[in-house]
Amino acid sequence: MFITIFLVFFPLLVALLLFAFKPAQAKMLALVASILELAVSLYLAVVFPKTDVAQFVVDIPWVRAFGLHFAVGIDGISLLLVLLTTVLVPFIILSSFNRTIEKASTFYGLILVMQMALIGVFCALDGLLFYLFWEVALIPIYFICLIWGGEDRGRITFKFFVYTLAGSLFMLVALVYIYFQTPGTHTFAIQALYDAGRALPVYEQSLIFWAMFVAFAIKMPVFPFHTWQPDTYTVAPTQGTMLLSGIMLKMGIYGVIRWLLPLVPAGVEAWGFTAVVLSVIGIIYASCIAIVQKDFKRLIAYSSVAHVGLISAGAFTLSTIGVQGAMIQMLSHGIVVFALFYIIDIISHRTQTRTLSALGGIRNVAPVLTTVFVIVMLGSVALPFTSGFVGEFLLINSVFQYHSVLGAVAGLTIILGAVYMLRTFQQSMSGETNAVTASFADLTGQEKLVLYPIVLLILVIGIYPAPLLEISEPAVASLLKIYSNLSASVK
Repeated sequence: MFITIFLVFFPLLVALLLFAFKPAQAKMLALVASILELAVSLYLAVVFPKTDVAQFVVDIPWVRAFGLHFAVGIDGISLLLVLLTTVLVPFIILSSFNRTIEKASTFYGLILVMQMALIGVFCALDGLLFYLFWEVALIPIYFICLIWGGEDRGRITFKFFVYTLAGSLFMLVALVYIYFQTPGTHTFAIQALYDAGRALPVYEQSLIFWAMFVAFAIKMPVFPFHTWQPDTYTVAPTQGTMLLSGIMLKMGIYGVIRWLLPLVPAGVEAWGFTAVVLSVIGIIYASCIAIVQKDFKRLIAYSSVAHVGLISAGAFTLSTIGVQGAMIQMLSHGIVVFALFYIIDIISHRTQTRTLSALGGIRNVAPVLTTVFVIVMLGSVALPFTSGFVGEFLLINSVFQYHSVLGAVAGLTIILGAVYMLRTFQQSMSGETNAVTASFADLTGQEKLVLYPIVLLILVIGIYPAPLLEISEPAVASLLKIYSNLSASVK
């Protein structure tokens, strides 16, 4: 089905038009293209059968001599992340409409190139193709941060680029090694790599585990591979931060679920507990640092590390509720963190500051924004009937069943999250207005157009998550069944 080809390459086609012709209405063209992309993904979601077999598969021989194929397809795990990408990109583009963007055609073209690469990552059924899309996704976000970023963007963006690129090279080495273990003329086909990886002895699987885990842990990021993230999120332009936090970090979690867990089960058995421990350490570490932050944007950056740590821990429990919790929490975190960074952008644009102590009393002059912020904040702290509750309940439950002490520690994420989010609300929204916030204007029509649908999604997913969980359930069950059988055979 060439609809998958359209889904992957249509954003690239529009981006090339933007780069070549630099139309005056570049942002409108990018928005229309992203909405069309969303419509296609929603169509796929409607017609998608509840099965563990990849659908809409395209497999075109690329370099026959080396067994390289352009192979893409969509299963339930892929579809949820494709939906997250195609839902968020139109809102990311729309969020910039009331801002003056220099070199607009280049800016929006880079966003669409990144969308192409992200969808490619989530649809790739070939190891080398997955790696190529993975690396391509780094290029547009690098230039978005470098050209439109804030103070000291050169040094910070360079660190981000080198850090993530270096991690990716470990993954490439691992994939090439397994490629040479495949029979015959060798191939990067996903099932062939699975079979070859599972046949390796434990010590080799352990090496492959660490090579790939480092690449994925840097992208998520998981402690102690997170050091690039706070600075990059803070200095990036708002739309760049949204892309990084809302979608790009999900590449790392997806890589764990799609590639690492089924590829080297003996390696995961040997080192999965270590990955869970690092993830739980990251939850507490990042939450405690978030509590003492004075910069609103940097606070949310650290909170993202904490949330992702819980998602990572749940995935490595190798339980249905853990992986399903990771899937639904990736969606929730994506929409919630997008809304938080947009609210920060609105506040900083009106007040020219992100320092929490300089704010206060916004609820007195902007009741609509305050209401929206409360709902988004409650989604972030996992209040029941919000999207955050569904994922965090499943994840904490899975970690607790895996290891009761680690589960209890991981559960502190809800308490610590409430501390730093309620503190943020108190400092920014409560109290009396001051010279900075006295003339603060409430949400405009365009801002409501961005935030209202996100608020609706937070509530709808929290109240009725079943349709989304049912999409990924067959693929998750198949992955874990295969893993259980293979790990038993290794023993």
